[in-house]
Amino acid sequence: MTRDELLEHCLARPGAWEDQPWEGDVVVKVGPKIFAFIGAETVGVKCAPSREAADEWLHRYPGDASAMAYIGRSGWNSLRIAGAIPDEELYEAVDESYRWVVSKLPKRDRPQTS
Repeated sequence: MTRDELLEHCLARPGAWEDQPWEGDVVVKVGPKIFAFIGAETVGVKCAPSREAADEWLHRYPGDASAMAYIGRSGWNSLRIAGAIPDEELYEAVDESYRWVVSKLPKRDRPQTS
C-alpha cells in the first residue's frame, strides 16, 4: 500500500476531510476531530481506549508500531506503511480509529450515514 492509497481510504469514510493544521502535516478529520495523522511512511491512529490495550500493536509489530509522541498515552500509535503490518490490518486500524473518534463526537457533529 502507498501513502496515497491510505489517504484515499481515510477520505472515503463518511464525513472525512483532509486538513493541514501544521505546515506540511496532513491529517484526516471527522467533524472537528482528527482520526488519522498521515506521514510519509506512517499513519497515526487511535488503536485502543488506553495505552495498555494499544500496546498489543507494539508487541505484534515491534519494528513497525510505536506509541505516538504526546498522545500515545491515550491509545494512539504510529504504524508503518509498507512494513510488516499487512495492508488489511492498516485499513482496519484506520477504520477503528475513525469509529473511536466518531463515538466520542457530539451527535450534531457525527456524519449522517444511511
